[in-house]
Amino acid sequence: MAGGATLAAAATARAAGDPAITEVQDWNRYLGDGVDAAPYGQPSEFEAHVVRRDVPWLTADPVSSINFTPLHDLDGIITPNGVCFERHHGGTAIIDPAEHRLMINGLVDKQLVFTMDDLKRFPRENRVYFLECAANSGMEWRGAQLNGCQFTHGMVHCVVYTGVPLKYLLEEAGVKTNGKWVLAEGADAAAMTRSIPMEKALEDCLVAFKMNGEALRPEQGYPIRLCVPGWEGNMWVKWLRRIEVGDEPWAQREETSKYTDLLPDGTARRHTWVMDVKSVITSPSPQAPITHGRGRTVISGLAWSGNGKVTRVDVSLDGGRNWQTARLDGPSLSKALHRFYFDFDWDGSPLLIQSRAMDEAGFIQPTKNELRAVRGTNSIYHNNGIQTWHVKGDGVVENVEVS
Repeated sequence: MAGGATLAAAATARAAGDPAITEVQDWNRYLGDGVDAAPYGQPSEFEAHVVRRDVPWLTADPVSSINFTPLHDLDGIITPNGVCFERHHGGTAIIDPAEHRLMINGLVDKQLVFTMDDLKRFPRENRVYFLECAANSGMEWRGAQLNGCQFTHGMVHCVVYTGVPLKYLLEEAGVKTNGKWVLAEGADAAAMTRSIPMEKALEDCLVAFKMNGEALRPEQGYPIRLCVPGWEGNMWVKWLRRIEVGDEPWAQREETSKYTDLLPDGTARRHTWVMDVKSVITSPSPQAPITHGRGRTVISGLAWSGNGKVTRVDVSLDGGRNWQTARLDGPSLSKALHRFYFDFDWDGSPLLIQSRAMDEAGFIQPTKNELRAVRGTNSIYHNNGIQTWHVKGDGVVENVEVS
């Protein structure tokens, strides 16, 4: 294996005499900035293109809109805080943590109000989870629409959350025997509210105050948010201010007129919490074309499942006719992103590249037509169908559909 890697490296290395290495560059000649030039570190100026981007025509107003994670420019499984996608329903709430409170009320033995300092006295945990908006890939239900992995799949990110398990706070309040649901409410202008079954609340929900080791960013719910691992992002209520315990779901706007799907028989598909097994090739993709020409090529992508760990990812170069198993690399954690790679020699011929993920619960990522056969074409949410990229002979990549 080592010899093969050496040969592959030699095949792609540049010939001696390249002036970029043989000649002295400016950065070799002059001293750079000192240690205090940027007290809070920033990416290199040469990475200024790696940013969240929006699609202005998707929504009527940016305060109730979405922007997208630049998946095609990232690697590994952890998303940097500064490029985690944003989804707002009433704009970013700017909250003084000293004045913020979390109330627990409803069917409890004692109604409680916690300050931020109170919350930080409870046992805390660190957990790596993906967060995916239920509408991720929603524009692709009726065919290829947006020409970029960032725009088709960029409503997902994965970070290390630090916080207090919700069960500890509910235990402190004492849930009554008829308390079967909780209602999470946000402090933003939209007053986001979602019903969550008590079983899930006690299983793994987290009241988080840090992500990737630092405080939540304002757009990610500072000073606290709810984490509902593996379930649709709308339930991860940001700027969390209240948890009410009740005996049935509340049927709020975000779980009736929104975040439901109309099926072919006219009924509405409700309470579709789990984000099903899904994957996407992030490179090559429309925003990350092949620029090196023929030869050694690395396909890179992401896979995830709300059911637990991803156990396998297959890659096709011919639109799903033939499949080969990709290499999963890095940590394999439940309800987190998984990174996969597939190395091959490209001969310059056109490709139709796809990825297909499988999870530990036995679910296999479906084709778009398999989804439509069950769900019809009126859906917006929970599109986990297989994505196809058309790689042309010149390395340019386009979004197409092979169903």
